[in-house]
Amino acid sequence: MSFSTEPVVKIQQACIFQENSAILSDINFEIEKGEFAFLIGRTGSGKSSLLKTLYADLPLKMGSGKVSGYELKGIKRKDIPFLRRKLGIIFQDFQLLFDRTVAENLTFVMKATGWKDKSKIKKKISEVLMRVGLDSAINKMPHQLSGGEQQRVVIARALINEPLILLADEPTGNLDPEVAEGIFRIFQEINKSGTAILMATHNHYFVKKFSQRILKCEKGKLIDSKIETVDLHSGYF
Repeated sequence: MSFSTEPVVKIQQACIFQENSAILSDINFEIEKGEFAFLIGRTGSGKSSLLKTLYADLPLKMGSGKVSGYELKGIKRKDIPFLRRKLGIIFQDFQLLFDRTVAENLTFVMKATGWKDKSKIKKKISEVLMRVGLDSAINKMPHQLSGGEQQRVVIARALINEPLILLADEPTGNLDPEVAEGIFRIFQEINKSGTAILMATHNHYFVKKFSQRILKCEKGKLIDSKIETVDLHSGYF
């Protein structure tokens, strides 16, 4: 991990686009190393588009942005994989390869991001699965796992390259409340170890129970609880 003191994410005067329409305007925020923030807002308010811009799936057309040391505006296609190696990206729908075991899913990602030594790959897989409480599932197929266990595999996958920040898009959206809380506890443990987390969520319970920083997409703007009070009722879902 980098020992730089600069923010992991720094966005200034940015507009976030969906295709050719600006969905968020004049966005300014930073996320420091080791910080945890919720990203909330109604469906269609720009949460996913903002996250996609941070990992360069959508281009930053206006303003400036820097994530894990990489400038987003004008980033070259060849540099995007290197940016993503410094991020952990977690989706609601898991995106696992169902024709491969848990170990093979993780190995696939590791080889794609430059891992070559088989013994180091095996050791790292064991380490990240143990971290999410799934070391016994290493040789199972995804269909043999519950939804909560599949999401733990996804989290393990995101931790492989020791990311500076995890970007999580509704990571508990498909899980029942008890399982969702267990997944959230894993995120808290990861955060305590020094990894920053930006989690988009519709889970009102988490946002109210755990007093983390809140970024709210509302009416084309991003409201930051570091700067002003965030209303958790109007325009939440």
